[in-house]
Amino acid sequence: MALTRREWMVGTGAATLTPWAGTALAQEGTLKISHQFPGGTATEGDFRDRLCRRFAADIEKRSNGALKAAVYPGSSLMKTNSQFSAMRKGALDLSLYPLPYAGGEVAECNIGLMPALVPSYDVGAMWKTSEVGKLLAKTLDEKGIVLVSWIWQAGGVASRGRALVQPEDAKGLKVRGGSREMDMMLKQAGASVISLPSNEIYVAMQTGAMDAAMTSSTSFISFKLEEIAKNLTSGRNKAYWFMFEPLMMSKGVFAKLPKAHQDIIMAAGAEQEKFATEAAKADDKIAADVYAKAGAKVFDLDDATVRKWQAIARETAWKDYAEHSETNAALMKAALKLV
Repeated sequence: MALTRREWMVGTGAATLTPWAGTALAQEGTLKISHQFPGGTATEGDFRDRLCRRFAADIEKRSNGALKAAVYPGSSLMKTNSQFSAMRKGALDLSLYPLPYAGGEVAECNIGLMPALVPSYDVGAMWKTSEVGKLLAKTLDEKGIVLVSWIWQAGGVASRGRALVQPEDAKGLKVRGGSREMDMMLKQAGASVISLPSNEIYVAMQTGAMDAAMTSSTSFISFKLEEIAKNLTSGRNKAYWFMFEPLMMSKGVFAKLPKAHQDIIMAAGAEQEKFATEAAKADDKIAADVYAKAGAKVFDLDDATVRKWQAIARETAWKDYAEHSETNAALMKAALKLV
């Protein structure tokens, strides 16, 4: 995934954390958790921010106050695109970070937004304990990253003209896919691909520069596209747009913690996965309800439709990814066992 494709959620954040900060903070028992999403509380706001706050409270409780964590939302601690590299260097402790944003640095990460590879939350949930998840965790561990919470979020398509549900609907449309791999599938289906940050989607659709946009259900709500969209292909049933957005930790920082604290972090991370899935599903339904209330037509995908998209993805994005390296090929082979 090119860097520019990951700039769409970059906040207007502060300067990059100094190289020694993550290790020093971890040794003192206070961890810093950075993410790009809007801030809130443990009970209100974007569920990804809420998850980080719940995690922070949980590790403090489990460690009787020996472990503490502070959450920095909206890229207020450091710029979004700096977070993955900073964790690898030990300059940032944790981040809830969309994995494919790191695809330019670690090509294997692009599997985190691979069209139609994860068609449902059930399949996504299987990754953690399956061959593909173990291989992905091992690959990231070798790159200096520990996966703490496994989080998948569905998305769909908002369009201003005709709906984009079946592959044949894409022909002639100007569409924002959100990743290089999504774009490959869309081009094969006959669409013209538009590359722009998500905060520019509204204006592009309003002016007619773009016909349709793919993004997460939460972003569909945040950007108020229901004001101009006439159709929404929802992610509440099946989806061919699933983003892997895990809570990750610097391996260097993690390794310096006592074993008891490492165990607490991993247990607390696993504890948040059920919350994340339930919250993501809730956003899928909320997005559909918001668009229906605004007068848009809402469409759900079925298995047959997903299989059509998979057939295109198999010959484009999946093939291209697997050809990049032996590790990519192994990851794709393992992932396909769950499809």
